[in-house]
Amino acid sequence: SAILRVQGLRQKAGLTDPTITRHLIFVGNPGTGKTTVARLVSGIYKALGLLSKGQLVEVDRSELVAGYLGQTAIKTSEMCAKAKGGVLFIDEAYSLSGDQYGEEAINTLVKEMEDNRQDLVVIVAGYPKPMAKFIDENPGLNSRFRTTIEFDDNTDDELIGIFSGMAAKADYDVSDDVVTAFKVQLSRQVRDETFGNGRFARNLLEAAIGRHAWRLRDVTEPTLEQLRTLVPEDLMEPATPPAPVVAEGQLQPPDAAGSIAPVEFPAVPQDQA
Repeated sequence: SAILRVQGLRQKAGLTDPTITRHLIFVGNPGTGKTTVARLVSGIYKALGLLSKGQLVEVDRSELVAGYLGQTAIKTSEMCAKAKGGVLFIDEAYSLSGDQYGEEAINTLVKEMEDNRQDLVVIVAGYPKPMAKFIDENPGLNSRFRTTIEFDDNTDDELIGIFSGMAAKADYDVSDDVVTAFKVQLSRQVRDETFGNGRFARNLLEAAIGRHAWRLRDVTEPTLEQLRTLVPEDLMEPATPPAPVVAEGQLQPPDAAGSIAPVEFPAVPQDQA
């Protein structure tokens, strides 16, 4: 916003209006909001007059790289044309490294960024270390991506807020006991780069909604309170029931995989066979 204001004042004063690099690097673990913020950035740039349309086009390697050389450039150019006037968001952009097909996509992308620098913004996203290596290994990208925004992992309080907010938006009531159950599930998670952050909260809520529906499966006309209320058990994996005791010589019921478990029958004396 400050850049746009000053550029306007410079134009009024008859000064040169340089093209400022607006492309961005988003680094962070899954579920930290990179795609959501990319969508917000596209709207902000549109409101500031930096982009003509403000749409977000989200792609990954499969949507930029074709099966053979020559077609990759066409495919990448088509996606850039689709994003022109808005933001092209490339998730896990470092997946383009390592082969000639990805290299062709990168070279085409650099050309498109240069040709459409007035009306195309590219945001690349992914894990911090691979992303830094990806940018450093490509001089064309290194000169065009000058701003990196880091997305920190969510704190426990933030994840509780995300879970409660999504539940409220879906018209479910979350009590203190349910929040406690959420904390228990959260404490069991390994908080490394595979942790889903906000995605974990969303997945846990969706699983809870499924268990809530299962609880009400035999209730013909549940009350409004029953339809709205989640309970702590809805957030917990059901305990595995003990295996049934089967008398010798009887067939066992199907196991969890749906197959019949083998049964040992008593030996029959040879003279009675």
